[in-house]
Amino acid sequence: MNNKEFAKKLEYRTRQFGISVIKLSSALPNSIEAKVIKNQITKSGTSVGANYREANRSRSKRDFKNKIKISESEASETEYWLEIINDLNWVEHAKLNPIIKEAKELLALFTSISNKL
Repeated sequence: MNNKEFAKKLEYRTRQFGISVIKLSSALPNSIEAKVIKNQITKSGTSVGANYREANRSRSKRDFKNKIKISESEASETEYWLEIINDLNWVEHAKLNPIIKEAKELLALFTSISNKL
C-alpha cells in the first residue's frame, strides 16, 4: 500500500471513529456532568480525523507534523474521556470497548507517524 492509499484509508477510519464517538455521546446520560463530558469527547473524537485531513492537505512538512501532533493529542484526550465513561459505567462495556480499542490504535498510529517525522 502506498502513502496515498494509506492516507485515504486512515482518513476514512478516523471519520468512522468520529461517527462512533458522536453515537456514543448521544447515548450518555443527560446529567449536567455527562453533558460536560459529551461536549469534550465529541470535540476531541471528531478532531482526530479533522486534523488528520488537514495534515494531508498541508503546505509544508512542518505544517504536516504539527497537524499530526494535534491528531495524536486529540486521540489521547479522547482515550482519557473514554476511560472516564468506562470508570463511571455510563455505557455497557460491550459497546464501549471497541471504541476504546480504536482510540488506542489511532493514538499508536499517530504517535508512530509523528516519531518518524
